[in-house]
Amino acid sequence: MTKRTAAKYKLDRRMGENIWGRPKSPVNKREYGPGQHGQRRKGKMSDFGLQLRAKQKLKGYYGDITEKQFLRTYREAERQRGDTGELLIGLLERRLDAVVYRAKFVPTIWAARQFVNHGHVQVNGRRVNIPSYRVKEGDVISLKESSRQLALVLEAVASAERDLPDYLAVDHNKMTAEFVRTPTLSDVPYPVQMEPNLVVEFYAQNA
Repeated sequence: MTKRTAAKYKLDRRMGENIWGRPKSPVNKREYGPGQHGQRRKGKMSDFGLQLRAKQKLKGYYGDITEKQFLRTYREAERQRGDTGELLIGLLERRLDAVVYRAKFVPTIWAARQFVNHGHVQVNGRRVNIPSYRVKEGDVISLKESSRQLALVLEAVASAERDLPDYLAVDHNKMTAEFVRTPTLSDVPYPVQMEPNLVVEFYAQNA
């Protein structure tokens, strides 16, 4: 379904973390980075390095969003009243591809993006094929009738690899998911620690 298998595992290796919590991640066997110099001892990372790493990890987690798109989302969070880091997480989780992934309709965020692109997903009964489409609280995301028995979907639904977050009301019998509320950082079931506060610091100093 997706062509990004090698790239996503390379991100795991580069970060030294199993970003998506997948059992096939190479980090489960080798925690050092990729390439011939991957096993070298790492020096203490600078503040800039920590901030950049936090941004790359968060951006990569959502399917390696382009820098332009990620910065635009950050700017939108920055304009709103409240904690910018928390607002950034909320905006990212409202992406349609993120909701499809969270609802366990597909196994990976890349598969979610392609699934939406190919017209398998509806929002409130209307087909939406834009992965970055932003859902609202109360929106009902569903799979097209002819897409509900695809092997990819059935395998993802049956998988015990991920838990369903409580900000989605998911019915796998009907293949629907209601976006109940916008989550905060503590609500999102990231397999690894995300640090949106460092992302805010990065853009405050470098954008």
